[in-house]
Amino acid sequence: MVKIAITGISGRMGRAIANCIEEEEGAELAGALEREGHPWTGRALSELTGLNSDVVVTDNPEEAFKEANVVIDFTIPEATVKNLEVAAALGRPVVIGTTGFSAEQRATITDTSRRVGVVFSPNMSIGVNLLFRLVTEAARILGDEYDVEIVEYHHRHKKDAPSGTALRIAELIAHTLGRDLDRVAVYGRKGITGERPVEEIGIQSVRAGDIVGDHIILFAGSGERLELTHRAHSRTTFAKGAVKAALWVADKSTGLYDMQDVLGLR
Repeated sequence: MVKIAITGISGRMGRAIANCIEEEEGAELAGALEREGHPWTGRALSELTGLNSDVVVTDNPEEAFKEANVVIDFTIPEATVKNLEVAAALGRPVVIGTTGFSAEQRATITDTSRRVGVVFSPNMSIGVNLLFRLVTEAARILGDEYDVEIVEYHHRHKKDAPSGTALRIAELIAHTLGRDLDRVAVYGRKGITGERPVEEIGIQSVRAGDIVGDHIILFAGSGERLELTHRAHSRTTFAKGAVKAALWVADKSTGLYDMQDVLGLR
């Protein structure tokens, strides 16, 4: 039995992950963390969510992680980095689904993975990770003769833009085509932009309503275009992937992994 602690338990993803753990054979919820002063702190999940769990929500990460084998973190970058340090000190592997990290924060995650196993992925869904493979193959075959545009749609509450998934797709395409993403990426357009450079990779973000997450990758050439699309219907797909990652990384003492490793797609 793999015992799992969840950070940000009251959030949409935290609750979805807790439900998936309850349904997953071989997994057990062992800890729940919220920020200091949160109204859930000190209360049992059975009372708050109806889950069949006597776990009490705490704002102390050491308390939340002590009985767990693995920690799943879907919070904000600053909180994730702090939670990762506590987990590493306790020797607990971590699954990170948070997005919006700075270069310095990403470097901290990489450094910490030398002390504890980490699965770090902007998207935990099986479909999206297959999409990563498909866009890489499309970019390899189509090459520089096709313009690349990425459009991502998310709910109005999402704090970072572009999405971590869109950025990962752009990174994969740029790497495949031998381009420097920092130089060729264009995030939205306005005014007299002039003719589109061949190497440009466009990334557009839409924030509206309760959209869970859509990603469209457009390869447009002379006389035709190819569109690859993934639409998430609910957060359950991400939650199931996170639990799958937790079960996979539970016995990894060190190393930085992503969902490609978890799903055997690498």
